[in-house]
Amino acid sequence: MAITLSDDAAKLAVASIKRYFLEELDHEIGDLKAALVLDYFLREIGPSIYNGAIVDAQTYMRDRVADLDGACSAPEFSYWPPKSSVRRGR
Repeated sequence: MAITLSDDAAKLAVASIKRYFLEELDHEIGDLKAALVLDYFLREIGPSIYNGAIVDAQTYMRDRVADLDGACSAPEFSYWPPKSSVRRGR
């Protein structure tokens, strides 16, 4: 499964990569080189990030499902109040 970005996100990522190279590495690169760097990271590192996110989501869902008894229960037949255990006179 290839990890992709929307067109808008890709444009923002390319601009961010270009700025990073210029400000942090003092090296100006164009759109093509920035897009190639982005593609490399999406292919090489993206799956690790994606897999980690999936594990986090699975853990979150497993924890929520394990707590369904406590989180999603309601008292049954609670319309009528329980009868008092104190006997009234005969």
